[in-house]
Amino acid sequence: MSQDKAFTMDIRDDGVAVVTIDVPGESMNTLKDSFADEVGSLLNKLESDNSIKGVVFISGKPGSFIAGADINMINDCETAADTESLARKGQAMFDRIEQLDVPVVAAINGACLGGGLELAMACHVRVCTDNSKTVLGLPEVQLGLLPGSGGTQRLPRLVGIQQGLTMMLTGKQLRAKQAKKAGLVTEVVPQSILLDVAVEHALKRKPKASKAPLKGFSKVLEGTKFGRDIIFKKAGEQAQKKAHGNYPAIDKIIQTVREGVERGHEAGLDKEARSFGELAMTPESYQLRQIFFATTEMKKETGADGVEPDPIKRVGVLGGGLMGGGIAYVTAAKANIPARIKDIAEDGVRHALHYSYERLIKKVKRKHMRRAEYEKTMLMLSGTLDYSGFERTDVVIEAVFEDLDLKQKMVADIEEHASESTIFATNTSSLPITQIAAKAKRPEQVIGLHYFSPVDKMPLAEIITHEGTSDKTIATTVALAKKQGKTPIVVKDGAGFYVNRILAPYMNEAARLMLAGEPIEKLDKTLVKFGFPVGPMTLLDEVGIDVAAKVAPILVNELGDRFEAPQAFEKLIDDDRKGKKNQKGFYKYGKGVKGKPVDTSVYSLLGVDPNESKSAEDIVDICLLPMLNEAVYCLQEGIIRSPRDGDIGAIFGIGFPPFLGGPFRYMDSQGIGSIVAKLEALASERGERYTPAPLLKEMAKNGERFYS
Repeated sequence: MSQDKAFTMDIRDDGVAVVTIDVPGESMNTLKDSFADEVGSLLNKLESDNSIKGVVFISGKPGSFIAGADINMINDCETAADTESLARKGQAMFDRIEQLDVPVVAAINGACLGGGLELAMACHVRVCTDNSKTVLGLPEVQLGLLPGSGGTQRLPRLVGIQQGLTMMLTGKQLRAKQAKKAGLVTEVVPQSILLDVAVEHALKRKPKASKAPLKGFSKVLEGTKFGRDIIFKKAGEQAQKKAHGNYPAIDKIIQTVREGVERGHEAGLDKEARSFGELAMTPESYQLRQIFFATTEMKKETGADGVEPDPIKRVGVLGGGLMGGGIAYVTAAKANIPARIKDIAEDGVRHALHYSYERLIKKVKRKHMRRAEYEKTMLMLSGTLDYSGFERTDVVIEAVFEDLDLKQKMVADIEEHASESTIFATNTSSLPITQIAAKAKRPEQVIGLHYFSPVDKMPLAEIITHEGTSDKTIATTVALAKKQGKTPIVVKDGAGFYVNRILAPYMNEAARLMLAGEPIEKLDKTLVKFGFPVGPMTLLDEVGIDVAAKVAPILVNELGDRFEAPQAFEKLIDDDRKGKKNQKGFYKYGKGVKGKPVDTSVYSLLGVDPNESKSAEDIVDICLLPMLNEAVYCLQEGIIRSPRDGDIGAIFGIGFPPFLGGPFRYMDSQGIGSIVAKLEALASERGERYTPAPLLKEMAKNGERFYS
């Protein structure tokens, strides 16, 4: 077999042609336009050789079938017609596979996504392994695209219109058993017999085109035009409830599936190719693809150039609260590293262990995890009231109260009870790492590792360095965060670090607008429609009004008057309004509360007469521009290393609208000069806190951009 080819064929004695997909020099298989000739000649052979009785497509890479198509192909296209042509090539190739006269089987182990699943669906039979890494899905919507090689037509045929739309509109991935239940795969087998079972299917008679295994109401709905109309209408409404019209791919996916269902396969493919070309040229898809490239690039970085991380065999966690429990969970369940939790009370340890138990047992009940795997993960978690076992930890993550003396004592305790090489990572959200490390014997091993709540769901981690942190400590902490499933950005020490620092002025301005009479729900709805996952007033309730009030003076003290919070916070705290945690904030909570009503008593408490006076555009500018300006200050001061890190931090940390690309890409798209002009107008109208950062002014003067 030639090693420089991605597709190699071996014809067995029983007449089955085994096609192995193994892209040279890559850890995962992706489909590239340059493979067209190679696959074309392979298909010529399969079509002309009468001795071949069946075909099996299998991957030569462990734990990966095909992870999708190479996104760089789209970036190389200059027009919608170029991208449409790419889609038509893929469609033609997969149609040829489907039309082969002998049975064609996809033997799937590991990720089978995007173009990988489109290839598998063109096969007549799909067999997959019960490996936990085996997932099947069409995640193109996350790049602002739709499946472009027949996926919009074949998936609904196999799993039904409803399930097909759900998968394509959300990018949802199915595990092996879910895929079998949905009718996407024929059989789920252990990895050791995958090829044998696939060959068995390849030697059977070619199966007729399978239809979705629909039952009951779904069958009735999908079987009539009236029912299908309801499905398409509901799918659009549900998807746009979250998307607010910001993602053009959603409507295109629904229209393309509908075209195929109503007018047949050829019409559906034609619509799919044209839509693929159009979507690839939208600004939304461009920005979403840049995020994909940025995160892919970051996966290869250690956080400290040229320095490799030390291995991490055991992790200690100080504090059994919500954060401590979450950190221990991602360490054991995602990083597969034993975690030992220390708390001053047995209840603390118990709560932290229960946090993991609840999440793991839910996976077992949903059949996403085997009981043996659950038991193995729980055995990696242990608890203690003293420092026994901490002498063997490589990293200790501290998640105790935000109290400087207490955190400094934790550093001293770890330096006494752990080994000389143990890294001390503090999960502080507001205290400077420099101060936490001030009395350390080994300050080079003290670093910030700031998680966001809830730890098991939020994708970002800020790795915060003080001037004395060693490169080895940085690289090892970055490696740990990645193993825990996080996207880490390395930031320099300073009040609020990066994410909380850019968030504070945004929330302050929303609060000022509310005090001036803008209704709470209007502020939230306006910024959610703009693209944030939740509005600023909801966010204040979620974060905790008391927490916001506590952080504000720290930011003012270190960064100046532009962080001055509205005086109203004091009145809210005096009225014991902490937000969601004590069910008393800007919104109503508790039993019997339907929907999300505003607690109107907050208006009288603050002496506010709600009265809409600002347009949606004004509200966005007033709240968003100080956030953008602060992001530039962070770049100017070296808090973040690059615009790329700033964009990823804002998207993954606070939900900055992904389709806008992050603060820096958004400023580029709007024009730096335009941003400066708006800030200057607001500075004269609303105060000096809107004065543009010096770097921003300089860039506007020189006609520069953050990205070339």
